[in-house]
Amino acid sequence: MRLDKFLKVSRIIKRRTLAKEVCDSGQVLVNNRVAKAGLEVKPGDQVAVNFGTRRLVVEILEIKETVPAKEAAGLYKIIEQ
Repeated sequence: MRLDKFLKVSRIIKRRTLAKEVCDSGQVLVNNRVAKAGLEVKPGDQVAVNFGTRRLVVEILEIKETVPAKEAAGLYKIIEQ
């Protein structure tokens, strides 16, 4: 699954267009490398998103095309907040 789509489906970032902009501006790292929006992510990957002064690091547990909002947090495990 594309990185920008995962960020949207998992509700880490609300809109896919915003997720794409954040990725393309270099604020997202996958496995400690700067990642573009089209990067294919898989379970086990670590994703770090910089929100200004905050940083969120998660590990992808599962990939699904669509999930209800209540189950979205089950797609990842928070490592650092």
